[in-house]
Amino acid sequence: MRHPIRHFLQFNDLTADEHAWIFQRAAWIKRKFKAYEPYRPLSDRTLAMIFEKASTRTRVSFEAGMYQLGGSVVHLTTGDSQLGRAEPIEDSARVISRMVDLVMIRTYGQDKIARFAEYSRVPVINGLTNEFHPCQILADIFTFIEHRGSIAGKTVAWVGDGNNMANTWLQAAELLGFTVHVSTPRGYEIDEQLAVGPDGASTSSYKIYSNPLDACRGADLVTTDVWTSMGYEAENEERRKAFADWRVDPEMMQAAAPDALFMHCLPAHRGEEVEAEVIDGPQSVVWDEAENRMHVQKALMEFLLLGRVAD
Repeated sequence: MRHPIRHFLQFNDLTADEHAWIFQRAAWIKRKFKAYEPYRPLSDRTLAMIFEKASTRTRVSFEAGMYQLGGSVVHLTTGDSQLGRAEPIEDSARVISRMVDLVMIRTYGQDKIARFAEYSRVPVINGLTNEFHPCQILADIFTFIEHRGSIAGKTVAWVGDGNNMANTWLQAAELLGFTVHVSTPRGYEIDEQLAVGPDGASTSSYKIYSNPLDACRGADLVTTDVWTSMGYEAENEERRKAFADWRVDPEMMQAAAPDALFMHCLPAHRGEEVEAEVIDGPQSVVWDEAENRMHVQKALMEFLLLGRVAD
């Protein structure tokens, strides 16, 4: 019996219970990987990866992950396929989804991936858009669970740009029952309407702070991103000035909870959005976080293609 098609375009496309399942499966799949025990439930399945924005971590994590699950990968870059340029996105979706079992897209506007998914016969995963980055937050929360247990009731401090990562953290907080302390420079605030929708989010799920040090007080996790995301390079110098006080430093980590973790989705610029002493320090779990992209994405692909499978 064929499962109904499910997509993962935003974090809240899955329920809290489904996210819990994926975290549980990711832990099981990771243990198999570490023990060199083959697990190939996606044998004879094919993942198409469409990149309009380049990425090291997204490509390696999805490609290696799919091979480890027994499947194969078709890799398309901007030179091979520009969504909506050579032919309408709807037509590309109709054609590509007849030849593969799963599609991952990393592109600019969320509207592109939403239109592709609407006409796709197979699940579509958001590998990153300007608006959301759900796979990264999936990895971040899984990493937190590994190190500190459930994230429910905890506090996450977001320091920096009100970007796709910040938007996705807000969705996750509302869905999974934790709080995000958001601090961004003036002019770079989160688009709350985009992140949590027209109905808004409960007041307990996020709070806005003008001072980043205040946002970090008592936080269980402090996290940030580059000051200038891909596609915004023309604003680089302007952003360097605006974000000067939004550098995660030892003082911010000391204001956080004693056992607070530090995360960064990478690539990182030491001395800009984070001090080297923090990202290379004992509270940093960025390398576990980077590896965990692969494990949660494997669990996600398994779930989207096979549903809830028994061990």
